[in-house]
Amino acid sequence: KKLFALVAMFAACVVAQAADKGLAVGEGVAPFYVTDVTGPSAGEKLCYRCRYGNKPTVSIFARKVTPEVAQLTKEIDGVVTANSGKKMAAFVVLMTDKPEETEAALKTVAKEKEIKNTPLTTFDGVADPEEYKIAADSEVTVVMWVGGKVAASSSFKAGELTKDGVAATIKDTAKILN
Repeated sequence: KKLFALVAMFAACVVAQAADKGLAVGEGVAPFYVTDVTGPSAGEKLCYRCRYGNKPTVSIFARKVTPEVAQLTKEIDGVVTANSGKKMAAFVVLMTDKPEETEAALKTVAKEKEIKNTPLTTFDGVADPEEYKIAADSEVTVVMWVGGKVAASSSFKAGELTKDGVAATIKDTAKILN
């Protein structure tokens, strides 16, 4: 009985840790609503997960707009543009308690970085869409899916999204394009 209790306790710890790491490869992605700031539905509340369906999709969840997030978005937008024939899509989700105050920053990034095919959106609240299990200490989380299932996921704490991290994330897009 003691061994069973220890195994159960260990399993619970592993599950709790996994929940803090985000969605695992192969897990399904749930719908959630954002407010479009720069995309084709600017000003509207909508579900890009629903709109993009089973298309190869990159979703960037960020807690704030940083130069690194802007650069990652620009590079992802380039990949989306280059793969329009494969119906690739992407969107950025800024998680904030003050969405109205961050809209100007998102519009500035879209204009300065010439982001054309990746809508920048806000999620109402600093907490993420619960089903995505984004770690509380993650400043940026990138989830890539195709066919409604996660194919790649990466998470960056404050200061960890470097040029190498951006390059590795761009390389991961191959996992949803094949």
